[in-house]
Amino acid sequence: MAACATATRGLQQLLVLSALGFLATSAPQPPNIVLLLMDDMGWGDLGVYGEPSRETPNLDKMALEGMLFPNFYSANPLCSPSRAALLTGRLPIRNGFYTSNGHARNAYTPQEIMGGIPNSEHLLPELLKKAGYTNKIVGKWHLGHRPQFHPLKHGFDEWFGSPNCHFGPYDNKVKPNIPVYRDWEMVGRFYEEFPINLRTGEANLTQLYLQEALDFIKTQHARQSPFFLYWAIDATHAPVYASRPFLGTSHRGRYGDAVREIDDSVGKILSLLQNLGISKNTFVFFTSDNGAALISAPKEGGSNGPFLCGKQTTFEGGMREPAIAWWPGHIAAGQVSHQLGSIMDLFTTSLSVAGLKPPSDRIIDGLDLLPTLLQGHMMDRPIFYYRGNTLMAVTLGQYKAHFWTWTNSWEEFRQGTPGDPDSGTHFDWKGIDFCPGQNVSGVTTHTQEEHTELPLIFHLGRDPGERFPLSFASAEYQDTLSRITQVVQQHQKSLIPGQPQLNVCNQAVMVICNVLVPLN
Repeated sequence: MAACATATRGLQQLLVLSALGFLATSAPQPPNIVLLLMDDMGWGDLGVYGEPSRETPNLDKMALEGMLFPNFYSANPLCSPSRAALLTGRLPIRNGFYTSNGHARNAYTPQEIMGGIPNSEHLLPELLKKAGYTNKIVGKWHLGHRPQFHPLKHGFDEWFGSPNCHFGPYDNKVKPNIPVYRDWEMVGRFYEEFPINLRTGEANLTQLYLQEALDFIKTQHARQSPFFLYWAIDATHAPVYASRPFLGTSHRGRYGDAVREIDDSVGKILSLLQNLGISKNTFVFFTSDNGAALISAPKEGGSNGPFLCGKQTTFEGGMREPAIAWWPGHIAAGQVSHQLGSIMDLFTTSLSVAGLKPPSDRIIDGLDLLPTLLQGHMMDRPIFYYRGNTLMAVTLGQYKAHFWTWTNSWEEFRQGTPGDPDSGTHFDWKGIDFCPGQNVSGVTTHTQEEHTELPLIFHLGRDPGERFPLSFASAEYQDTLSRITQVVQQHQKSLIPGQPQLNVCNQAVMVICNVLVPLN
């Protein structure tokens, strides 16, 4: 794989220079970058991916004007590690966004967590500053609550949003409501200054996040400054919400209302870029942090299309994401690429768009997708599915090998808990089921089943639902196993796990993290 990356590096640089006009005597302003990251949105939630209600006309149009990726993946089936991977271009096992407290255990950053994004990691906005970019995050950060993890200490110039999702409401005694920040200042809390009505689903947050994006784009355009906008909103994370004009408008219920408002917002962002005359100088990418949370479905969760299970699992439904690239004048309209893509590629690709190279002092897992986007080139690469500190599965080409299978424990499944383990909300569920209605014998197990000697291998083209493993005795199985084994051995040989950041929680941290952050 290293040889492949080296061989294409020169081509990639020429493509970037040619596409952006950097070969001219007077170099133009580098392109703007807009990354639109959804929260718990599933592969099957958009009309262009086959959602039957067809309620996403703006995103469908974005795909028709750009490039659609049917085979695009998160780096983790949970939100915090996925976001850390996007902004570092590195697997969570490398950047430290995992826990070693248990085998194959998922972890994220609740208010009590002690850890966060390490200073040793180079984040995308930090690197973009070298090319003169102004950087803003709108929405959910989720890479640590404590002051040293604040996004403005990691390359962002502006922030409007929260260190966490809109969990709650809490009693503000044992646990405070989640704070909302404008830059360094805490300007309120969810359910207080920023109300969310759990009964009706009404909240104006998406409109606030939209206006922040529009104002930022207008300001940077007026300043003639290249900008990076990271729009990481959370309306499709349970408890889902939408503003009053969108409530009750979807055939899909409240979750569909949230999707419709997101679609409308994306349409307004793209329209502004066009009206300002900067669409041809702005690279836009839309995707999600992990698969739809089927434990919240059908009222509060989305669709993963034909894929197995959802969020929290390393089956396809947990990590295959909707993905659309849009860059008029550079990415030809109406394309579908079957390139295996990863959320980590957005790090490397964005740097390439800006005319920058990724750090050379560490392994970067993200590929530069510009050759694919601009000329339709295909690159061989594996997709690694980690859950915590455990490599659960690998996809290579059309084949996926599971080394461990697990949904969740029998205790959780049978007894249940009052809500989504990645939220503070309480719903009327009797148990936690990551794969409702999708039991596959020997695959969707409630005990951790090891297959390291004889992995379960599926052909995802013929069997996207991972229901029919290849016969161990078949030549197809033996050939695939040989190729995947080499990839895994190479990966493990070079793997140096980062210090786990998600091991320790402390209730006192909530007090530290819910006051104004000092300016120094």
